[in-house]
Amino acid sequence: MAEYSLKAFCDDCRANVTAGVGGRERIRQDVERLLAHPAFVAEHFGPDAEPGIRALYTDPETGFQVLAHVYAEGKESPPHDHGVSWAVYGQAVAHTDMTVWRRTDDGKQDDKAEVEPEETYRLDPPKAGTFEPGQIHSIKFPDGARFLRVTGTDLKTIRTRRFDPETSAVLRDAGISGVAR
Repeated sequence: MAEYSLKAFCDDCRANVTAGVGGRERIRQDVERLLAHPAFVAEHFGPDAEPGIRALYTDPETGFQVLAHVYAEGKESPPHDHGVSWAVYGQAVAHTDMTVWRRTDDGKQDDKAEVEPEETYRLDPPKAGTFEPGQIHSIKFPDGARFLRVTGTDLKTIRTRRFDPETSAVLRDAGISGVAR
């Protein structure tokens, strides 16, 4: 298999980012292609990788971001969305359980939402999954998990939502921080 570099991946993302859902599917496929290269995984997700979230690339034209997530300890996010942005998650090390949630209420209240799990699937290396704008999801991963995430924009600059299935509360974030989402 010919080497697929981060630069080539970012060039391909730039070409696909404005193509809507079809473009995001190509980005998902390219994430899997990139994560299939041991040299890329070793460089960005190897045993000596610094824990935390690092931006590997932010596109100056379209604003999409490529982020490396490296965790020493496992985590579980609450159900949340990425606001007006989409996201593609690709597994580099260990696994991540992805849960898609659905609203069961009428959706008329901004601060309340009844949500329930709809589907759960596991990402093992080098598999990737896509979440569309506004799609409610949560992630759970074990100690040592590492993944690549591509987002349509810097999520710290847009409003997102977190959902509490027990209280039906909806919390609006001015941007993402803390637990990986």
